[in-house]
Amino acid sequence: MDLINLSDADNSVRMHVLGRRGPGVLPVHDLLDAEIIVESSFIRGCLNVCFYLSDLEEWSLALDALSVGQNVEWLDSGNGPVIRIELPSDDCDVPVVFIEDASGSSASATIPIVLDDGWIEEQREHLRGVVRTWPSEVLKTSPGAYEWRR
Repeated sequence: MDLINLSDADNSVRMHVLGRRGPGVLPVHDLLDAEIIVESSFIRGCLNVCFYLSDLEEWSLALDALSVGQNVEWLDSGNGPVIRIELPSDDCDVPVVFIEDASGSSASATIPIVLDDGWIEEQREHLRGVVRTWPSEVLKTSPGAYEWRR
């Protein structure tokens, strides 16, 4: 299931969620495995990533910022890949998606994508689908105590 799907006739950037890292295992109960897939006429690549369900709240806030014209950066935890989206400006007339894997492969990709009206709402729908499919398994009821959600 895609969390992010930004594409036009020539270029695309997708984040495809593969599933939970370890369902029912406390240290990784809310860790999702995913892959970032970049395709253009020039390059094709795939980067395996993992993130916590709590990162989805940050993605929601990033979509809010994009909706009011702000550029965003997501997954910048200092030890993994970063997805940055820059909206049209004086230098560029289309949105540009930057994927950087500074701590892993040290590779990066810059992908301009012509996006249709309503693209932010489409990303919100992807987000809602991921949240419905993989809700948090565990509620922390007090420091050090956990209650399994069924």
